[in-house]
Parts: sequence; structure tokens; C-alpha cells
Amino acid sequence: MHTALETRYGNMPYRRCGRSGLKLPPISLGLYHNFGGIDMFENARAIIRRAFDLGITHFDLANNYGPPPGSAEENFGRILRMDLAAHRDEIVVSSKAGYLMWPGPYGDWGSRKYLIASLDQSLKRMGLDYVDIFYHHRPDPETPLEETVGALAHLVRQGKALYAGLSSYPHDLTRRAAALLREMGAPCVIHQPSYSILNRWIENGLLEVLDEEGIGCIAFCPLGQGILTSKYLEGIPPESRAARPHVAYLRERITEDVLAKVRKLNTMAASRGQTLAQMALAWVLRRPTITSALIGASRTAQVEENVGFLKNPAFSDEELREIDSIVSGK
Repeated sequence: MHTALETRYGNMPYRRCGRSGLKLPPISLGLYHNFGGIDMFENARAIIRRAFDLGITHFDLANNYGPPPGSAEENFGRILRMDLAAHRDEIVVSSKAGYLMWPGPYGDWGSRKYLIASLDQSLKRMGLDYVDIFYHHRPDPETPLEETVGALAHLVRQGKALYAGLSSYPHDLTRRAAALLREMGAPCVIHQPSYSILNRWIENGLLEVLDEEGIGCIAFCPLGQGILTSKYLEGIPPESRAARPHVAYLRERITEDVLAKVRKLNTMAASRGQTLAQMALAWVLRRPTITSALIGASRTAQVEENVGFLKNPAFSDEELREIDSIVSGK
């Protein structure tokens, strides 16, 4: 059993999630990569323990995280039992369903059958009675929205999830889903979209809806899957994730145009006394609507670096204009 640091809550300023009673740390840990069955278990264990000691109380998963799918939940459940079981009530565990998880017509998208079966499986893998947040992972264009959010509300009423959430929903669908969930007695507490200095789609309507509806927001990929770190400043290192055969989509995004912008952002971050990653996190979290930024990590030092953004979280208007100018290429 891990002996957690008594000072873990001393420096972490928790932020209210929309108008709910839930608070989250500004930095949450996602287990999308590096926590699956193909990864080093003891490294994953060390990252989670260090994150908790730094005041990170929120751990984000999904049914298909691994690889293989499901293995991240299995490993997290094992680590929770080994090291943090005594602290379960101090921890927010989230999971999701919405992408392909098992073969056949019932293992994907947003049907009631898929969502309820998926959460039952996730709870068994993690050895938990409930998750704190359960998300629908992506909109389903064919299943009626009433059925999808009705399944979320049902799971909340059952006590298998304490809060309902949405991920990657556009602003119009978010408004409709929020109204339905409110009518069903299980208000939408949180939305999880992608958002970073280089990816600003949520600024075209979604943030306004979240403000109006009182829904919190947790940004995934705030570091652009590593592009907004020092990792790729000189190109793609052979040992990096972008160099792996199955992540060609990431290599395709690391163009010379993007790298030129990232190098300028890196110079600006240095002038602020920060790493590029720290500045990128501070930029995402500057908005009151953003409750938390969801980071990934392959080693404990990355978690420590990311939490270090707290030393300089504010921007002047001039700095924000400079960032916009760099990104726009002007």
C-alpha cells in the first residue's frame, strides 16, 4: 500500500465543475496511452502514485483504452487496490463508451444496450461499484439522442455513475442533450472536447453553450498529443510515439509549418520562465469555463513538469495576442 504524501492538497487549487458541486484539479491524468497491457506496469503504477501525491485526484479512462482494449481499466483497478484503496473517496474515476469495444452490432456507438453493458464491464475490470463520471464518448448519428442520454440517466439513477458527461459533442447537440438530461433528473455535469493552442474548434459556439448550461469542461489533448512540448522541436525522434507504425495520423500533423509555429511558441514560453508544455496548459486553463486539462504521461517527470504550470498561470493581453499571431501565421 502506498503511503500518500500528507502535503498532497497543499498546492493544488481545485476548480468547480460548471455549476455542480464537483471540483476537479486543473490537471487530470488520462490513461489513454502508457497504461495498457503492452506497457510497463510498474511505470504506470509510479505515474499514478506520483500524480496523486501532487494533488491530482482525477483519473480518466475509457472502455477501449489499452492496448489491448480494456487493459488500461484492468491495470488501473489493480493499482487502485494495491496503492490507493484507502483513498477511493478522495479520487474521481471517469470512464467512457462510444467507440468500438467488441464485435457485433452491440459493441459500438450509443445504444442503450451498448452503454449499459459497457459500464458493467468497466466496473468489473476496475473492481469498482461505481465510477464518478460516465461519458458518452462521441455522438451517434443513427441512435436517437433520447435513447443515448436516457441510458446515461439510467446509470446515474442506478448509482453506477455519480455524474453524466458528454465527449466531443458539437454545441447544438450538447444543448439538446443537456436539456434532456436535466428533464431526466441527471444533469450533464461535464463535457470533454479536444482543445489546445493549435485546435480551437470549441471557441465557435461550444464554450458559450457550456457557460449558459452551467456545464464544466475538461480539455483533452491540450498539448496536441505532444506537439506542444519540446519533444518534436527538431523533428520526430525515433523513440517517440509519433515514430510508431500505428500512429501515422500524428506524424502527418507534424509538418514543417506546424513546427515553425511551435518553435516560436517555445521561445515565448522560455521568456515566461516556462516550458512549452507549461505555457500550453496555462493557455487552455486561462478560461474560467475550462475546469481541467487532461494530460497523458509516459514517466513521472512529465507529470511534475505539467503541474509546474501553476507557478505562472496568467497571461497579459499582449501575450495572448502574440500567441494568436504565431498560430495564425501573421
